[in-house]
Amino acid sequence: MTSIVLKAQTREALGRKKVNKLREQSQIPAVLYGHGLKNINLSLPFGDFKKVLEQAGSSKLIDLQIDDKKPVKILIHEVQLDALKNIPSHIDLYQIKEGEKIKTEIEIEFIGEAPAVKELSGVLVKNYDEVEIECLPSDLEKLDKIQVDLSSLKTFEDVIHIKDLHVPAGVRILVDPTEAVVMVEQIAEEKFEEAKPIESVEGIVKEEKTEEGEAEKEGAKKEGNKKE
Repeated sequence: MTSIVLKAQTREALGRKKVNKLREQSQIPAVLYGHGLKNINLSLPFGDFKKVLEQAGSSKLIDLQIDDKKPVKILIHEVQLDALKNIPSHIDLYQIKEGEKIKTEIEIEFIGEAPAVKELSGVLVKNYDEVEIECLPSDLEKLDKIQVDLSSLKTFEDVIHIKDLHVPAGVRILVDPTEAVVMVEQIAEEKFEEAKPIESVEGIVKEEKTEEGEAEKEGAKKEGNKKE
């Protein structure tokens, strides 16, 4: 697997004003931390980080080179976005310690076609697009995505569970094994009552008005008789 490289510089600029000025120069403030390691403030070129984020996401190991030092293995842990511009405003990077297990999210890739969708006109229901895993860094490098073949979903009773997912030895999925990942549901047939013709409704209204009118006329006749 080709390594993903990201270059960074140690950052002296601290405080809101200085950090904002850094962003104006197309640099993203970041912090590198790890188990038993001292935090390091960094700045990342916006264009370079954007490319790396598209390649690695939060599940692939990255070779981070700080200044001219030897690269270290990291994961992108959190990307804070500018609410108005929708671009990264701060990055949290996690340095991997060799021999220590790590937790991260891995993407699920659905392949093939479900016969229950094609032949029975069902609706594919996906409950998970990614799952949390735990493994050693060396095992993570063997895993790009978790592929799920939909061709086994032949009826509405067929379900692919977490326990059915295939991952390399040494990788543990941190989700209840009985949880459903994907299934096919039957479209509910909704029954609607047949609407009454507009003429019929209008007829009822007219009839009610006529009865009211007759009552008024009858009352008027009685009043007239009294006067006479």
